[in-house]
Amino acid sequence: MGVRSATKLHISPAHSAARRSLFLPLAAVALLCSASYLLGAWQHGGGLLFSAPSPRSVSIATDITCTTTLTPSTPTLDFSAHHAAAADPAASKAASSASSAAPRRYPACPVEYSEYTPCEDVKRSLRYPRDRLVYRERHCPSARERLRCLVPAPAGYRNPFPWPASRDVAWFANVPHKELTVEKAVQNWIRVDGDKLRFPGGGTMFPHGADAYIDDIGKLIPLHDGSIRTALDTGCGVASWGAYLLSRDILAMSFAPRDSHEAQVQFALERGVPAMIGVLASNRLTYPARAFDMAHCSRCLIPWHLYDGMYLMEVDRVLRPGGYWILSGPPINWKKYWKGWERSKEDLNAEQEAIEAVARSLCWTKIKEAGDIAVWQKPANHLACKASRKKAATKSPPFCSSRKIADAAWYDKMEACVTPLPEVSGASEVAGGAVQKWPQRLTAVPPRVTAGSLKGVTAKAFLQDTELWKKRVRHYRAVINQFEQKGRYRNVLDMNARLGGFAAALATANYPLWVMNMVPAVVGNSSAALGVIYERGLIGSYQDWCEGTSTYPRTYDLIHADSVFTLYKNRCEMDIILLEMDRILRPEGTVIIRDDVDMLVKIKSVADGMRWDSQIVDHEDGPLVREKVLLVAKTYWTAKDQDQ
Repeated sequence: MGVRSATKLHISPAHSAARRSLFLPLAAVALLCSASYLLGAWQHGGGLLFSAPSPRSVSIATDITCTTTLTPSTPTLDFSAHHAAAADPAASKAASSASSAAPRRYPACPVEYSEYTPCEDVKRSLRYPRDRLVYRERHCPSARERLRCLVPAPAGYRNPFPWPASRDVAWFANVPHKELTVEKAVQNWIRVDGDKLRFPGGGTMFPHGADAYIDDIGKLIPLHDGSIRTALDTGCGVASWGAYLLSRDILAMSFAPRDSHEAQVQFALERGVPAMIGVLASNRLTYPARAFDMAHCSRCLIPWHLYDGMYLMEVDRVLRPGGYWILSGPPINWKKYWKGWERSKEDLNAEQEAIEAVARSLCWTKIKEAGDIAVWQKPANHLACKASRKKAATKSPPFCSSRKIADAAWYDKMEACVTPLPEVSGASEVAGGAVQKWPQRLTAVPPRVTAGSLKGVTAKAFLQDTELWKKRVRHYRAVINQFEQKGRYRNVLDMNARLGGFAAALATANYPLWVMNMVPAVVGNSSAALGVIYERGLIGSYQDWCEGTSTYPRTYDLIHADSVFTLYKNRCEMDIILLEMDRILRPEGTVIIRDDVDMLVKIKSVADGMRWDSQIVDHEDGPLVREKVLLVAKTYWTAKDQDQ
């Protein structure tokens, strides 16, 4: 595939029409100013040199090349100086200086960095202990190791197939790896078909396909009534389990380490399935307590019975009260498979007994073991659990200290203790509050809000926030025509998700996409806010934007950044965040940045040196609001043509 002509930021005519109402008064002012200037010039005997302004084209990525040329008669949306002048002359001067200075041009990184993951770098990981897989955890580069270049797409990169076709097929050039096609050939994970990769939907423990496997799970727990919405897949492979759950309105967060199964998470993301790089090692998973309705391990090879059962205790922390844990693969059904697993009967039986013992210590109930699948359920509260422990005089494992915040999970260490559930007044009460079934839970007031867990966020404020984001998404649709192209956006990132309002508004509008809701770890209330997002039936993670994200390059089609740069202005350099955004954004991807106009001018001055096309447009409430929106399109280029 050759170099493409630049795709264009298609500003909707409706947005331009809103500005034409200002034409007459602006024209009158312009005429008066022109007359004054001409008179002065004549008095001084000076000649006038008129130069025609050069047309500007701005673009939001699309496969349809459609240019909106801003001629002199079309007002350009440039707020580099004049917008701030009336309110803040100093800001105006700074903005003018920023806009007039030539932008720094960021070079392309060498081609070997096309799959660079800064905080899970394979070479850097070798410096860390291999015990308990600590070396596969996040280890971000130091300041002197940080790349200041643009990560290239591999030669021949093409836009991914739109959903739902992407679930089953991807371009080989986008993820040029054959390791899994050989290693997992008999397990139907993935195969190469000419210039494409095919995903038959198989797995190690579901040779008949993920659909049939999920149907078997559905015979044991309720997968079809909306009571199960969020799921966690540990050691996900190419995420076929999560991919096939989507047709059942269940949203799975799939994770796996960057390890010998090269690019398994990258394959999942290329398919349009939620996934991130992660591992159960020494740190807590980057999710809040009581987040997932269901957790799953299908031959994930996690030693659940070791380290005093600490890994299973971490699953217990992130499971909602009444949530389910599903285990298939060793040691389940070992009597049938022990020879194929090349392990002794005694070893497998001891492992299963140890797992059963840890589950009992967590007060889980084993629902059933049927064939290759075993299912446990977490209690709705800890009343009976504490009573039985007291009666048996058992203190192992202990409940975690109340000083350890259950939701805290950004480099917080795991401990061999049970995360206590919120107190309840009766045996039938759900600890922390029950959530409504999907889809009602998307817009219902979450239990954490009702309980007052977020300072300053009331039920009324939550509902107002929900309506606000519906309005903002309508504005985005009005100014970005690509929103109306079915399948244009699939993988979406919200860098400062707050209460999940942006994702909820997109879900309400029935867009065929999913949103990774990031809650900055530097924000107060951050842990409770991410808990609210999960209670709405959405998914996300904690993140510090001064560091790289746990994902591969070219993960997202659309990135939304609400006040991110104001939040981080005294924490790290602006280009650190922008370069990370570029790394994880697909060629021809879109960025929407909301912030104060002076901040947007500074951002634009950096973005102009990153092969981005950008345009500032007005706030949804009109031109007099200082907050504006910067629309960005990443241009198409690959490692092959990086020097052009």
